Amino acid sequence: MNRLYIETYGCQMNFADSEVVCSIMNEHGYNLVNDIHDADVVFINTCSIRENAENKIFNRLKEITSLKKKNHSLVVGILGCMAERMKDELIAKADVVDLIVGPDAYRNIPNLIEELNFNSKAINTQLSLEETYSDIQPVRIDSNGVTAFISITRGCENYCTYCVVPYTRGRERSRDPKSIIAEAKDLFDKGYREVTLLGQNVNSYKWVETTENGEDKTFGFSYLMEQVALVSPLLRVRFATSHPKDLSDELLNIIAKYDNICKFIHLPLQSGSSSMLARMNRKYDQEKYLNRIEAIKRIIPDCSIGTDIIAGFSGETEEEHQETLKVMNIVEYDYAYMFKYSERPGTFASKHLPDDVPEDVKGKRLTEIIELQQELSLRSNKKDIGKTFEVLVEGKSKRNDNEYFGRNSQNKVLVFPASENLRGKYIKVKVKSCTAATLIGELEE
Repeated sequence: MNRLYIETYGCQMNFADSEVVCSIMNEHGYNLVNDIHDADVVFINTCSIRENAENKIFNRLKEITSLKKKNHSLVVGILGCMAERMKDELIAKADVVDLIVGPDAYRNIPNLIEELNFNSKAINTQLSLEETYSDIQPVRIDSNGVTAFISITRGCENYCTYCVVPYTRGRERSRDPKSIIAEAKDLFDKGYREVTLLGQNVNSYKWVETTENGEDKTFGFSYLMEQVALVSPLLRVRFATSHPKDLSDELLNIIAKYDNICKFIHLPLQSGSSSMLARMNRKYDQEKYLNRIEAIKRIIPDCSIGTDIIAGFSGETEEEHQETLKVMNIVEYDYAYMFKYSERPGTFASKHLPDDVPEDVKGKRLTEIIELQQELSLRSNKKDIGKTFEVLVEGKSKRNDNEYFGRNSQNKVLVFPASENLRGKYIKVKVKSCTAATLIGELEE
């Protein structure tokens, strides 16, 4: 067996893709190894969402260059979004790279490795209108044996002006629901107790099937969520990520109906200002976004909410920034991913909307957003002190061998002492104290 080492950067979709790549390589005689020094083939699965993510990859390639000097037969491949977006730059600047493979060409990797017998580099960055890898059983990497990701869509067609994803991952495609449900059943049978359905915009999942009488029947995300929840009441179901424009009351009612569909929704805001949202091409305004928040809180009262926020997008005024802070205070998010705007080449914004907010202003506004979110997260967690939650235990705490951790339905992390191995079990934990990031508790008698 040849030996494969893979590093993954970026979003959950990238980690799911790496598991698909490992399955493909395994079928062609490659074993996964945990140490890069043991590998015959090294893959770096990359992210292009921010400039910093790409810089990190170039720095990593410099480190790998020394390995290549010691082992001239080592094959180094760049996979994913950077391969798609920066093919020419990788060819010109990264001598250490042999393979450049986009997100829709992973089936072709074994053939590309064979090509290296005749060429110095092998490249396939062709995007597809059909590829979903639905027939491939992913090899779970770094698995805790409890939680797993299932990709249900690929690509994106929202074309937010700041976002590179439609250009690196192509048109939106949905997987056959039968293959998704079968994967969930297989995971449950193997002992997994939680699955997260993944897509750039899961709400727009759509599968059309022609019936025997010739009629088209459409299956949407609400149907899919319900069918995965019905695999077993012991299988928790999560999803990421929702687009506010597509979050329906129908889906909210399905979430409320099933105890094993987790009561957590990640609903990216990006900005609280309607004028800013229009420049971002988000296809909703502040009023419509808050309408969806109201619906969540009305239909699923115990639901927690997460979000994404960008500070300092093109033309952002102080008034627009204050609108973001206002919405944060109204929603009272349980947690958020918060970033300074990073202009990405090739996007609409890079061509038509100047990156004109000074870096120090971006930094100041981001700090204000982070500090407010810290307050909101701590306030939310303090409300849980004294409550008892059902927790799915994922493993031992990284900080203390005598403690375990898991998450409740609301996606909050709970840490608690335990003397026996509880991984993969549902247990009751009573919250005694908290930080802004963690609930601290003890097993309920």
